Amino acid sequence: MPARDEIPPGTLDMLILRTLATRTDQHGFEIAESIRHGSDDVLQVEEGSLYPALQRMLMKGWLVGEWGRTAENRRARYYRLTAAGRKQLLHEVDAYRRVAGAIALILWPA
Repeated sequence: MPARDEIPPGTLDMLILRTLATRTDQHGFEIAESIRHGSDDVLQVEEGSLYPALQRMLMKGWLVGEWGRTAENRRARYYRLTAAGRKQLLHEVDAYRRVAGAIALILWPA
């Protein structure tokens, strides 16, 4: 199994938004598992980071949440991306690409 690394600061919101853009109506554990699986088990989102981020994004209007039941009949909040969340995702991906490109210029100068 690959080593797990910390999620780079400032990227958790982007990862959550991207996860919900590809598969909507997920509860918190499913979102965390999607990120873990999508990163080939390198990134692990801890509950202490995930749920405050989801709450913050609900308050900003990037997500909506509805209470429902899991397959195991447990009560869970299911999250879905809003139009504002899709716009924010585009903004965050663009900013990430600029920063990653600038870092690459320093690490591997021409």
